[in-house]
Amino acid sequence: MDLMSTIAGSMMEGYFPAGWDLAKIDACMTADPASITDRQSWWHADFEPVMCSSVTDFDTILGHEIALTIKQSRDAGEKLALILPVGPMGMYRWAVYFLKEWGVSCDHVYGFNMDEWSDADGNTLPPTNPGAFQYAMQEAFYGPLGDLTVPENQRHFATADVLPSYAEKIGELKSAGAKLGVIFGIGRVCHIAFWEPHFAGEFNSEEEWKKQTHRIGAKLHPLTIEQNAVTSFKSRTTLVPAYANTIGPGCFLQADKIIGGCDGIFSRGMQWQGMSVWMTLRHEPTSWIPSTYMTTQPGRLIILDELAGPLQAECN
Repeated sequence: MDLMSTIAGSMMEGYFPAGWDLAKIDACMTADPASITDRQSWWHADFEPVMCSSVTDFDTILGHEIALTIKQSRDAGEKLALILPVGPMGMYRWAVYFLKEWGVSCDHVYGFNMDEWSDADGNTLPPTNPGAFQYAMQEAFYGPLGDLTVPENQRHFATADVLPSYAEKIGELKSAGAKLGVIFGIGRVCHIAFWEPHFAGEFNSEEEWKKQTHRIGAKLHPLTIEQNAVTSFKSRTTLVPAYANTIGPGCFLQADKIIGGCDGIFSRGMQWQGMSVWMTLRHEPTSWIPSTYMTTQPGRLIILDELAGPLQAECN
């Protein structure tokens, strides 16, 4: 007895994205945690999952990847466009640490925050609100870098007036020789940024889906709202907006390098992200599971060991 055998007639019927085959998704999980890094045929030759054993290691490794990418672009005399997340967040402290230790200025970096909470019309929280992603980035990254920071006119946030210009600005930078790095987490429903799986149902083909650069006032899946209630809003679901402005695959699938991170654990063996990680790595690419496309790009996905499982019942 499980969800698949009891879902008919339940409150969960029709809850998951229409393109999800729950039996196929369940088959992505195996009993052997060590097998999670086994290469799949559709992975990019330079895509690599990297396992780590603690949150401290996770934050340090991910922060080092970000800082090293910034340093390498500066050493090469290149501009660097970075698509940036708010979640995960602990890596920014270490990125700042390494950049300061190395004395690397970030005046060649162009930051594009991938998403922001909004209402249905795309109106966003003021940047002084502690729930706003712009506030979080200032506190965690731009501010602590001090004199080495990214210039203010090179920081872009996903407001209704600025987000539609992202693709053009990134395209101009790349045409002039800049590299694009995409830093990301993976949502409970396997979204990248707030590009939700149910959006796939609006398009006639994967190619049409891949061309979408952004969405203003994107309607969020209930699992996304609950994930953020427990990870960012101290369980207070009533504080979580039901919409967001977000980049789309037309931006996050253009990376020269991806830097991903999955750290979705709590304590006492509880977690929220293991199934999403297995889906990302083991399900062939599909617009109904946006994160599956990240494995087709070069770069690294840093994963906490605990998320590999085994994903079996354990009453907490």
